[in-house]
Amino acid sequence: MTRMLFAGATGLALIAAVPVAASGPLPDGTTAEERANTARLNAEQRAKAEAETAAYEQQVAANAQAKASAEASYSQATAAYEEEKARVAALAAERRLKWEADVAACEAGDTTRCAPPPVPPQP
Repeated sequence: MTRMLFAGATGLALIAAVPVAASGPLPDGTTAEERANTARLNAEQRAKAEAETAAYEQQVAANAQAKASAEASYSQATAAYEEEKARVAALAAERRLKWEADVAACEAGDTTRCAPPPVPPQP
């Protein structure tokens, strides 16, 4: 913002510094009015470019922040998924070991650990 004010003030100073009475061409073939207009247009363009640059930098920062947030969220979700997957795998392994022990005990003659006989379907 300070740059834009400074650029605008510089442009106005350039315009004010050009003598109005000199209406004839300068050594390079331009008139004082042309130089004043050129200085004004340059100041306007500089202010516009600086504003666009500031807006672009804000957008870049916002995109970087959004990306970092998305990556953090993804990492958290991945960690939660891996924890749940490990918990389910441990539970399944525990149940399988119990089932294998029950089958072995049933085959060894311990009928209390055998599965109940299937119920025939009712007609």
